[in-house]
Amino acid sequence: MNTLYKTDYPSQLGIIEIVGSEKAVHSILFSDREQVLHPLTEGTPGVLVDCVHQLHGYFNGQRRQFTFPYTFEGTHFQKKVWQALTHIPYAQTVSYKDIAVSIGNEKAVRAVGSANGKNKLSIVIPCHRIIGADGTLTGYAGGLWRKEWLLEHERAVQRL
Repeated sequence: MNTLYKTDYPSQLGIIEIVGSEKAVHSILFSDREQVLHPLTEGTPGVLVDCVHQLHGYFNGQRRQFTFPYTFEGTHFQKKVWQALTHIPYAQTVSYKDIAVSIGNEKAVRAVGSANGKNKLSIVIPCHRIIGADGTLTGYAGGLWRKEWLLEHERAVQRL
């Protein structure tokens, strides 16, 4: 069994807790904590260090894609949804129905929403780029205010 490590990234949206092994990042989730409990240390695996540096680049408007290895666990359907999310262009949005159509199951709009909510790789698997069919911001595990911030941030960077 892989040993899991944690590190925290203090972002503009609060502490982001990163969990991973020496080979891949397993989760990137917003925390409600106000203090870093898991700072980078000499023992932090390189994969997690790369993740922190790439997130820092993202938040500073210098990175639009992520290259560190990550892994996700879920059902076959969830994995299809999460893979489809990675194809949404930076600073753009699509609807839940668009994702359902893209995975060949246009009636699975609610299931796409459910899978989206179970994404443990925030920002990297860009579930914040999914909106309602009417263009409104809907559900985001990290809070709608974070979703709005991320979309505005990407649009501002895109305009540069």
